[in-house]
Amino acid sequence: MRATDVMLLTLCAEEDLRSRSTDVLSHVQQHLRPGNPLRVRTEAVEERMEKKKPRPEDRELLVLALSASYDALDAEFSRVRSLSVILRIATFFVLLGAGGLAVWGWSCPHSLNMCFIPKSGGPIACPSGEVVKAHHVPSRYARPDDVLVIEAAGLAGAALTAIASLRRIQGTSTPYMLPLSAALLKFPTGALTAFIGVLLIKGAFIPGLSALDSSSQIMAWAVIFGAAQHLVTRFVDARARETLSDVGRAPTDPEPAAPGTGPRSPNH
Repeated sequence: MRATDVMLLTLCAEEDLRSRSTDVLSHVQQHLRPGNPLRVRTEAVEERMEKKKPRPEDRELLVLALSASYDALDAEFSRVRSLSVILRIATFFVLLGAGGLAVWGWSCPHSLNMCFIPKSGGPIACPSGEVVKAHHVPSRYARPDDVLVIEAAGLAGAALTAIASLRRIQGTSTPYMLPLSAALLKFPTGALTAFIGVLLIKGAFIPGLSALDSSSQIMAWAVIFGAAQHLVTRFVDARARETLSDVGRAPTDPEPAAPGTGPRSPNH
């Protein structure tokens, strides 16, 4: 369709060319930089055509400018598409990692022990429930669904942040659903950060949280760590919004001048 539009510009009558010049200039100003030579010349031609008849070379210039603006629009869509593909691939690998941990915990729960011995001497606290201890080794009470329960809690925390981020999502004319790809990344990331956060507490990495007293506390911290994935994915959200805002908007920085075309000194 864009190629047809360019071809019609080469075949239209002279009067139609004058009316089309305004549309061409608007499209060029949306997608070409302010210092682009085609944009500068198109602006000059459109201003002159408002008062005088078009010259023979004006049609060729407008055709070149319109074609260049369409190429710039294709490049903008290409950036959106590539970022959307990157986000989907990242979501797949994060989901694969979280799923792999869940399968590992299910098949070998003792190696991924998420149970805590309370300092008060009460029952051993595991993510899937509390057990009255008969031994002082918490790994004996680890259950196959402990890791899965923690990741489910992290998934719930990530869902809360995803819902909160919906207020900043705007519609887009691009067909690649970039905001949806950025939102989907939050869910497996929340499950993964929940597991890592509880594991850090288990390893006494966080001072004052080396032991949790109940399964409710474990779940609560898993939800908090799941929601904390926003600290990582917010940069992805910002990048997605920036990429979408660049579609249909010409860069503000002018193009660098070609070598030897800069201003001459007074001695020259």
